[in-house]
Amino acid sequence: MNVALWTAAGLLAVVALTGGISKTCVPRERLAAAHGGGWTGDAGDGFVKSLGVLELLAAAGLVLPAVTGVAPVLVPVTAVCWTLLMIGAMITHGRRGERAFVVLNLAYLVLALVVAVGRFGPGSF
Repeated sequence: MNVALWTAAGLLAVVALTGGISKTCVPRERLAAAHGGGWTGDAGDGFVKSLGVLELLAAAGLVLPAVTGVAPVLVPVTAVCWTLLMIGAMITHGRRGERAFVVLNLAYLVLALVVAVGRFGPGSF
């Protein structure tokens, strides 16, 4: 169980890190031209950068508290927050008719729920 939860948290951290770096470092116009990034064309620079920072914090929060042993309860808390972020992403992509991205975000949401439930419950630190 512990290995599965670490794997799920690590995978989510990589996804969050990748998304966070792209949203904070890549210009919004370039993101808007990318596959699945069309929503950024309708959003402000500050909003996109803020989401990027949240994703970077999520990447750290999914792994670092457990690795360092400092406040490991932040791992499932971060997973719950990631779940909320994925709900927003699903709504955004759903409104744009991007079903493949809705399904992808749903997969991330389910993975985050597994981490949250596992780390709050039987697989807690």
